[in-house]
Amino acid sequence: MVLQGNKNVPWEDESKDFTLILDCCDLSVSKVEEVDVCTVSQLRKLLKVDHVATDSSQDSFGLVQRLISIPSARWRQQQDLYLQCSRAQAASQTEPLLFHTDQWSLQIRKKGVCSPHAFPRTLRIWFETKPTGGSVRWTKDQDGRCCVYTMGSPINNRALFPCQEPPVAMSTWRARVKAPCEYTVLMSGENQDVPLPDETGFLHWDYYVTMPMPASTFTIAVGKWQEVKSLLCNSEEGKSEVPCTKSDHRNFDYPGRWPENQSNKKQSPHNKEEDSKTDEETFCAHVDYPCRFTHKASVTQVVIPHRVFAPSCHLNKAESILLPLLPFCLAAAHSVLGTHPFSRLDVLIVPSGFSSLGMASPHIIFLSQSVLAGDRILCGTRLCHEIAHSWFGLAIGARDWTEEWISEGFATYLEDVFWAKIQQSKMGTAENEEQKQLKALLHWRRLKDELENSEEELQVLRPNKDTTGEVSESGASIVKHALNPGKPFMQVHYLKGYFLLMFLAAQVGEDEFLDFLRLFVRRFHGQLILSQDFLQMFLDTFPALQRQGLTLECVYSNWLDTPGVPKWLGEASSTWSHSPPVTQVTQEVVKWMHLSCGARKGTKRKRARPKVIFKELNRWQLVLLLEFLLEENELSASCLSLLQTTYKLRNQDAEVKHRWCELVIKHKYASAYRDVEDFLFHNQAMGVYLYGELMVQEDGRQQALARRCLSGIRDDMDQSARKIVEEMIL
Repeated sequence: MVLQGNKNVPWEDESKDFTLILDCCDLSVSKVEEVDVCTVSQLRKLLKVDHVATDSSQDSFGLVQRLISIPSARWRQQQDLYLQCSRAQAASQTEPLLFHTDQWSLQIRKKGVCSPHAFPRTLRIWFETKPTGGSVRWTKDQDGRCCVYTMGSPINNRALFPCQEPPVAMSTWRARVKAPCEYTVLMSGENQDVPLPDETGFLHWDYYVTMPMPASTFTIAVGKWQEVKSLLCNSEEGKSEVPCTKSDHRNFDYPGRWPENQSNKKQSPHNKEEDSKTDEETFCAHVDYPCRFTHKASVTQVVIPHRVFAPSCHLNKAESILLPLLPFCLAAAHSVLGTHPFSRLDVLIVPSGFSSLGMASPHIIFLSQSVLAGDRILCGTRLCHEIAHSWFGLAIGARDWTEEWISEGFATYLEDVFWAKIQQSKMGTAENEEQKQLKALLHWRRLKDELENSEEELQVLRPNKDTTGEVSESGASIVKHALNPGKPFMQVHYLKGYFLLMFLAAQVGEDEFLDFLRLFVRRFHGQLILSQDFLQMFLDTFPALQRQGLTLECVYSNWLDTPGVPKWLGEASSTWSHSPPVTQVTQEVVKWMHLSCGARKGTKRKRARPKVIFKELNRWQLVLLLEFLLEENELSASCLSLLQTTYKLRNQDAEVKHRWCELVIKHKYASAYRDVEDFLFHNQAMGVYLYGELMVQEDGRQQALARRCLSGIRDDMDQSARKIVEEMIL
């Protein structure tokens, strides 16, 4: 194959020259050139180089090494030098760089260079993305206006820029984005940028990070988003009382406030000296970067600066539901895990075709519009889940991609812990424990259903077992099932990981376990881990457990390396099934079934039946009630109608509505088919399962409804979701 950038030099597959391989997909690469950093005068001063040598390769190597070794205390200087290097001229009087692209990579060589040590240290790659690339989504928001965002693709950011994808290849980045004046550019940078106009009439936005992160965490969203303004507003300055500073976060001391004057007084044996800079520094085992864990003002910052953005049609709901919840969720997270790893947070309500309820990246969270329906519980718990990823999934990442339970299992567990903190003023200890058991039962029912309907291979949390974390000599690694279109819609890693953490907490007590998590965060923030790192530290912290028979091998065999669930979970679920809130729900089920049976029998003469008094149920009980009713073979139309009006199901959140739609489909309750249609249109992140239910019933009217909905939103749907639904329907 002839090289695109140099038509006279063929690409030799068997060349002995060193080949730099970058991950990429669906990119049009036009040129790769070596950058001559020796022409950057400010950089030359690092080595006190007064002239540019004829052969500057050795000087270049030394300069780059000094540049990346600048201590974090001089991060501003380093960032400025990175910017200057990006604008430096291409190297002259050297062999041109050769490059070649295939489906999954960009390969670069320099003729005659046979080792990585002699390969150029600074490259400039000229490329364009493609509209069909799988890393970003070009679409329209809910107001019908054009936008683009990184959508959390299985191929990560390979179709956005050439990169080194394995998590261990962490790096910092700096970006400049130009956009029309009416557009807002949000990114996963640590600075909150103030855009400036350029000579073209566009605004340019500059973002950067100083904390090395995997390339997959880079996030961008460009659209005509509008910022949601706080109800608490300074009328003179027009600024929120919980401001997002325009200055750099390292000079910004924002201690925050615990909601409702609930100060974070609790001290554990592991964090009594948390305000001490010296004590914090002993726990920083990561590479050198400006770490918030060593900055006293950051350590005590309960609520970090935050903003919310949304399309105009969702501004009111975002203002009344989402924005007020944010400081509570951030404060709860801080009370449990300590220092916020990231300096600020933007939350964006993304277009309706987003494939999940939420996605967390450094400094930014994407949320589905589905969280804005109903009361605040779904929105609050989802916020807690995504905020938990700041610690587990981002500040602490999985060294092996297959161990996604390290991210999702922890976030699912901490979601409940954070939300309980927020609710603690409204309920006593006993009520809080009952709610915890009720939610555990709901998780168990979901997990059991997934285990019954999934391949055993997909139920294993550590599929690589003893080879977890290993890579080949080339640096390549294989991620099992990574491109399986159905995998993103599975919850096994979330739920099985959640129950493993619940099991560990049960062995030592929840308070002690949460103290341990706080200690673990302080020791491993800024690093990538394997399951064994977490489990070994847990067993070392609580040595009595090993004497009682709980070993690393035991956890592997019972929880991580095998499909299904361990015996402990089956026994615990039996206890949860008999808790008072669940008993109350089962009593309500009896009433509904008695009512349904009476309606089906009927008589020639209508009799006045005694009025049934239904007890008030909380949101979690309502979900369980609907799930129990889904297990019944028959429910009358009149019963379903009364069910909807009794609990105002059309006004509930998306998870409750989903169960209601399942009931409507199962019992062919045609009067509520409009509810199903509305759900599929407005809750695409949760609708895939319902398409399957509509088709499996083999009812012509239901199948027509499914096809009509798919036809109406096909162009807006997430690619993976659309593929699955089309396989069901077409």
